[in-house]
Amino acid sequence: MKNIKLFTFLAAILILLVACKKEENNPSVAETGTVKLMLTHRWDANNSTNFLLDLPLVHPVTNDTLTFTTFNYYLTNVRLKKADGTWWVHPESYFLVNLSDTTSFELAIPNVPIGTYSAMEYTLGVDSLRNVSGAQGGALAISNNMFWSWSTGYIMTKAEGISNNSSSGSFSFHLAGFEGPDNVVTKRTFDFITQIPLTVKNGKIIEVHYLVNPMHLWDNSPSVSVLNNIATTGNNAKVMAKTFYNSIIFDHFN
Repeated sequence: MKNIKLFTFLAAILILLVACKKEENNPSVAETGTVKLMLTHRWDANNSTNFLLDLPLVHPVTNDTLTFTTFNYYLTNVRLKKADGTWWVHPESYFLVNLSDTTSFELAIPNVPIGTYSAMEYTLGVDSLRNVSGAQGGALAISNNMFWSWSTGYIMTKAEGISNNSSSGSFSFHLAGFEGPDNVVTKRTFDFITQIPLTVKNGKIIEVHYLVNPMHLWDNSPSVSVLNNIATTGNNAKVMAKTFYNSIIFDHFN
């Protein structure tokens, strides 16, 4: 009987040693998932019409008929608020949303630690540091035609197109400014307290859907018959950019 107990004890020790050896040879990998921002672009007051390039769209307030040929904007510096109130920061999150490239409507944030998150924050525009950091790549590359100069920095939102309501037959709004009273860069925080908290699971993708409506560029700006071009920093650019940025709506998880 004693021999059986001794054998059982030694076997248990052996199993434990083997398990520890396996852990040493195969250190555990942090459990993470992916959060994907899904951007749906709409037009009109009810967010019921798809916003597309090269499609005549009537603005419900100014009554302008606008056909966009270009619509780009920056979304950067994504953060997620943990259950304990601290923030997980996604490194190097600089995205250029380009309406001519539908793949840019899905912004993947990988390697997010598993757990629940009560809020998401991101920036619309490019932070001041990156505006003065010299030549860069990826979404911030000069070849994207979203940069003026090292003194005036990135174009945060670019909207171009044609309109018979404009005296020139076209419109061009390059909205920029990253410092002082002309700063258009805007942080948005979306609390999920009215929803089930955002839950990130190991190896899984969870989608966070937002509605983006360029109609709101004109919430506090006049018809293109009055103002059809912005090509410098200043109050006109700030007003147009801020009303657009502040109109973005969190819709749902998937």
